[in-house]
Amino acid sequence: MKPMTMKIAFLKTRLLLPVLVAVASLAATAHAAAPGITGPTFNLTAQQAYLTQPDGNAIYSWGYGCTSTPSGFRPTMPNQTCNTMQVPGPTLIVTEGQTVTVRLTNSLPTAAGNTSILFPGFIVIASGGTAGLLTNEAAPGGTVTYSFTATTPGTHSYYSGTQGDLQVEMGLYGAIIVIPSATRAACTGGLHAANLTAEGFWGETDFRLASSAYDNDKTCYDREYLFQFSEMDPRIHSQALAQVTAKTGCVAGAAGCRLEVATEPYHPAYFMINGRSMPDDMDPNYASEYPHQPYNGNPHLHPGEEVLLRIIGQGRWQHPFHEHANHVRILARDGNLILSATSTTQLAGPALFTTTTTPGQTLDGIFYFTGRGLNWDMYGHTSTSQDPLAQLPCTPDANGYNTGAPTAINFWEWCADHNKPLQVAPNGDVGAGGPVTLPDPNILTNGAWYGGSPYLGPNATLRATGCMPGNALQTNSPNCGATGSTPPSGTIANSPSGEAGFAFMWHSHNEREITTNNAFPGGMMMMMLVDSREYPIDESN
Repeated sequence: MKPMTMKIAFLKTRLLLPVLVAVASLAATAHAAAPGITGPTFNLTAQQAYLTQPDGNAIYSWGYGCTSTPSGFRPTMPNQTCNTMQVPGPTLIVTEGQTVTVRLTNSLPTAAGNTSILFPGFIVIASGGTAGLLTNEAAPGGTVTYSFTATTPGTHSYYSGTQGDLQVEMGLYGAIIVIPSATRAACTGGLHAANLTAEGFWGETDFRLASSAYDNDKTCYDREYLFQFSEMDPRIHSQALAQVTAKTGCVAGAAGCRLEVATEPYHPAYFMINGRSMPDDMDPNYASEYPHQPYNGNPHLHPGEEVLLRIIGQGRWQHPFHEHANHVRILARDGNLILSATSTTQLAGPALFTTTTTPGQTLDGIFYFTGRGLNWDMYGHTSTSQDPLAQLPCTPDANGYNTGAPTAINFWEWCADHNKPLQVAPNGDVGAGGPVTLPDPNILTNGAWYGGSPYLGPNATLRATGCMPGNALQTNSPNCGATGSTPPSGTIANSPSGEAGFAFMWHSHNEREITTNNAFPGGMMMMMLVDSREYPIDESN
């Protein structure tokens, strides 16, 4: 199903959609990662454009963009571009120790006045432009240059330092990622090397910017995503548009050639992840229907992978974001590792139920999911099946996980649940194959786009019930299907059709922020998908 078709189908049913449960099969068309442009020299501009929203509105906004083709993109993805205006601004990717130069040209409407960029956490030298309250500013049509050394790795924000209550609200913000200059030996061996072996075996590509987030052995990771949380009050944007239009052609500095936009009281109606609201945030990166909102928000992972979450609170509100399925172990705030009071190498960051961000604050944290504690075999093993994949062994390591077989689909399985049925003594009308009769996905949730199965992998339902071809149980169980797909009815309509994993809702814990103009579901919400190893996660989609 094409992304736009999928979105239309979703919008038709959004008011009927029940609260999404944790265990489900969902085949999405897009993934996230941390795409951006490489430096260390960046030529940016501030310009106006319109941002699309799921309710059909186009919101007049300002944003940073590129004045010329950047020196490079990372990671490599199809259709990559850096428009002259985007929200968030282009993610700037640099290496520790580099001297970073950012040249900003002010191409905003003349009545908008001066603009600038702040780079919190760095010692910045500004040249050119005119002196402002917080830094040098670019006058309409003018240019200012900022220079600093990327002293330490980590995730940082950047945003306008001129009339921030208006300009940041209008969309003038972005992210800087500083990657370590050296590769940590601890990140290239052990289980991290085994994860790379697994990715290579199944044909995946490594889309990480680095193997560690910081110069510390305990910050190694296997996959990464960048999420910038923000909100918009459309009344402010409408006022700005009306005044800009009325003052078209005015001369900079002349009497009346300025905006008088009321930014209080503040009543945001749109809540965004990487510049998009749900369900738009699950469409692909660089999708053509969002020319000024290139970055999506749709994380995928395999069991056992350590996933680096780079989180930034942009805008004016705190955003208490909740990641279902596990807590997030915080590594750093604002690019500063949280270290033990008694050790310079031991980390002391908390495990957070919600990654609450204040405006401008950044968090780096590790998230993972293994299935430990589910109390059933989510890989669909069964002693009654003739399928070889149902007979895979689980050899526990010192921590109880099957980590000695990186090319097996049950790599990282929690062995205590190996071959354990979902329901030992099922009640009601359950077929001979058991362990449970799965509901029709068109009844359970949102039709073919969001079906249900407690197992990972496209054939795991059949493996778990002993329904593989040639098995005598196949003729006796209502769970048996002709296609071998999950859900049993084989009605997954999205592309790729073979994906079948667990879907967990990641969303703001501020109830208002999971709406778009008070319509649920929407806003600051996305799905995290745990995919079986045989499903290659392609971050270039």
